[in-house]
Amino acid sequence: MTPNLDELEQSLGYTFRDRALLHRALTHSSKANESLAADGSGRVELRLDNNRADNERLEFLGDSILGWLVSEWLFTRFPQFSEGQLSLLKNHLVSANHLLAASHRLDLGRHLQLGRGEETAGGRSKQRLLVNAFEAVLAAVYLDGGVEAARTLIVGHTIPTEDELAELAGAGPPRDYRAELDRLARDRALPRPEYQLVGENGPGHARTFLVEVRLGAELKATAEGTSKKTASHNAAQQICERLRPA
Repeated sequence: MTPNLDELEQSLGYTFRDRALLHRALTHSSKANESLAADGSGRVELRLDNNRADNERLEFLGDSILGWLVSEWLFTRFPQFSEGQLSLLKNHLVSANHLLAASHRLDLGRHLQLGRGEETAGGRSKQRLLVNAFEAVLAAVYLDGGVEAARTLIVGHTIPTEDELAELAGAGPPRDYRAELDRLARDRALPRPEYQLVGENGPGHARTFLVEVRLGAELKATAEGTSKKTASHNAAQQICERLRPA
């Protein structure tokens, strides 16, 4: 089966300059080692190809890139988390089960290049092959487009919402200060809170947002966060604390 690399690039959100890297990332050793030689009787034989072009070396590199960039992202996004919480989240994000889900979303199984034996054995749905392929594709993106391209791939396809990660880390679901501020405004017959994005800072992988919340003409607060939602919650928290009885 010849993979449709245009479709896969669209799913990845990345266009390769060197398509050979992507093709190699999708090539299992069973395919790289297999060459067909038909004799006069039409019988097919298998032989090893010494010029290996499988994805094993890319998978080795991708595994390290994944651990590094996931650790960096967690460290930047959750400055309040302990080393233990960060390790818990990293272990989850680089786990085979988590990467398998990412591989399924990208439909990597359909694009794998497999030898006949692995194809017959259901290799397109094997966890090990799919996870290895994801890591190999990550390495290919890194080699072709650099660290920012690899970081974008990881964030776009393996990182769940910050609320999910916070709950997984044992921090519990965050308090919904926006909902609390709505309740306080209704109870006090105040206007509905209005939120406005007033600034953005930092590089793409470590973006911070500045949001202002206004409650009528007198009450306002501005707060920063790693997402617009977080920033608006932080701003709402400030107003809530002012409105609560001392």
